[in-house]
Amino acid sequence: MPPHALISVRRRWAILAAGTLASAASTTMVTGPAFLIPELHAAVGDGGRGLSLAAAGLVAAATVAGQMVALLPWGFVVDRRGERFALVAGLSVAVLGGIAAILAPGTVTLAVALFFAGIGGASANSASGRVVVGWFPPERRGLAMGIRQAAQPIGVGLGAATMAVLAADQGIALALGVPTVACALAILLVLVIVLDPPRPPRAEGDGHTNPYRVDGFLVRVHAASVLLVVPQFLVWAFGLTWLVTDLGWEPGPAGLLIAGTQVAGAAARISSGWVSDLVGSRMRPMRVVAVLAALTLLLLGSAASLSGGWWTAVAVALLVVASAVTVADNGLAYTAIAEKAGPFWSGRALGAQNTAQHAVAALVPPLFGLLITHWGYGAAYALAAVLPLLAIGVVPVHREQQIR
Repeated sequence: MPPHALISVRRRWAILAAGTLASAASTTMVTGPAFLIPELHAAVGDGGRGLSLAAAGLVAAATVAGQMVALLPWGFVVDRRGERFALVAGLSVAVLGGIAAILAPGTVTLAVALFFAGIGGASANSASGRVVVGWFPPERRGLAMGIRQAAQPIGVGLGAATMAVLAADQGIALALGVPTVACALAILLVLVIVLDPPRPPRAEGDGHTNPYRVDGFLVRVHAASVLLVVPQFLVWAFGLTWLVTDLGWEPGPAGLLIAGTQVAGAAARISSGWVSDLVGSRMRPMRVVAVLAALTLLLLGSAASLSGGWWTAVAVALLVVASAVTVADNGLAYTAIAEKAGPFWSGRALGAQNTAQHAVAALVPPLFGLLITHWGYGAAYALAAVLPLLAIGVVPVHREQQIR
């Protein structure tokens, strides 16, 4: 009997919902500091920290750096102890890191606390694959993983809608309370609802076979995902700052717009997963996403360089489109990796996937902060379009195994 037949459909979707909310909370913890960049960059007399844009980006990237170093270790934990244990343990570390960040007296201690919060938040990323592959049949996994991966734009949206405004009005410490409380509530949900899917005996499940030695499929998915994550994180990290500092928007409306873009991003992930179930392929839709991402970023870079009058409205509209398109590939890659790696390697494979992505993503705020300082936002967006162009040829469409 397949694992998905062991529980009711209602319980299966409840587990998915709880895991999605836990992932959203951890995402708010990891990506939320990016929305503190305007206050970190503001002058001390205006309630900010007086940091340069590059330095503010470096502090905001501390959670991403913490997540990066912990993803693979959390993958080992998932493979050995299960998703439920990994989520509870990781979110607990995130809560402690968030509390330390709230109480941090200086910039260095703030960055260190955020680093440890990112370590805890990493658990949700490495745990996202096995429960979906274990509890859902193949013809529903794309949709289910799309919903699970929609947690990331939902988490970003929560941070954008709340943290930017709270930081501007009440200070950075209060803004950091949003992801801290969200992670604490997520722990309760996981404890009450989440069940780990059963795994076959190791002899049956071939748990000793390293999927990376079978062929190059996983490595190529990792490589394509790394190329696609740069424009995704660029839009996340600097979209709000661009609206506030370059276009003169107030933090409240800017935060609401960015939150709205994340709703579009969540819909894009769910839709791409649903399409992958229909066409019986994860990689063909992923290649289409790469094409659309490259085109959208080129248009956004051009419009941002010509901002003024109608061009400003066009650029803002393209920012919304880019926020959706650049995140649509994540669920496709995660599903393909979890299916290929199997029940004994999915945690490590997803840990490797996320480690590679976040190693690059951690460099985006400081490096693109320097690029924006010297060349402007339009050039940064246009330059980022080169990477999805490269990803088009890397996506392993012809090496994909049959889904059904």
